[in-house]
Amino acid sequence: MTVTAYTLAVLLNAFCLFLGYRFLFQPGPAAAGYGVPADPAGDAGAYLSIKGLRDGTLGVVGLAVLAGAGAHAEAWLMLSVAIIPFGDCLIVLRNGGAKAVAFGVHFATAIIVLISAGLLFAV
Repeated sequence: MTVTAYTLAVLLNAFCLFLGYRFLFQPGPAAAGYGVPADPAGDAGAYLSIKGLRDGTLGVVGLAVLAGAGAHAEAWLMLSVAIIPFGDCLIVLRNGGAKAVAFGVHFATAIIVLISAGLLFAV
C-alpha cells in the first residue's frame, strides 16, 4: 500500500504541474478542457495565467511536502486541496459548462484526491 500511496500522490502532483504548464502556455485549449472556454487574448488571459500559476504551484508544494515532511503531512495537504476540484465542479456547473466535464473531470478528481489522502494517512 505504501508504494501505491506514494505513486498516486506523485502522479497527482505531477498532474498539477502539467495543468499549470498548460494554462500558462496553452491557455485556450486548457480552458476548454476545464469546461468553461475562455479567450486568452481577451479579458480572461490574466485569469487563465493565475489558474496556471495556482495549479503549478500546488504541484510543486505537494512534491515538496511529500519529500520533506512525509506521507502524513501530504495526506493533510491532499485533504485540504480536495476543496479545489469540488469548487471547480461547481464553477463549471454554474457557468453553463457540461455536466460530463463537471462530474467526470472535476468531481472525479476530488474523489481521487480524497482517496490519495486516505492512502497516505494509512501509510
